[in-house]
Amino acid sequence: MGSIIFLIILGSCLWFWFDTLRCREATKVVAQRICKQLQLQLLDDTITIIKLRVKRNENGRLSWQRTYQFEFSDGGNNRQKGTIVTLGLKVEILEMPDYINRVISPV
Repeated sequence: MGSIIFLIILGSCLWFWFDTLRCREATKVVAQRICKQLQLQLLDDTITIIKLRVKRNENGRLSWQRTYQFEFSDGGNNRQKGTIVTLGLKVEILEMPDYINRVISPV
């Protein structure tokens, strides 16, 4: 009985880890595409998760809402922070100060 519970917990942790990696990669692609469209540079080619919580999706099911932060520049010495909020794998919010303010829809 104890080994079954352990396997369920281990499987859940592995699923969460792989789901988080998949979401991070999808978010990175969105950030790269937006930066390219706006002729900006995605700095350090990194996306960092800064917040994680559970929220209901449009179907009423519980899903992970993740908030990611990335840095971009217009080619100068200025570093600006952008934010992408996802619900599951779907982008809910994309914020890039002075470029995109609070786009709420799939990007």
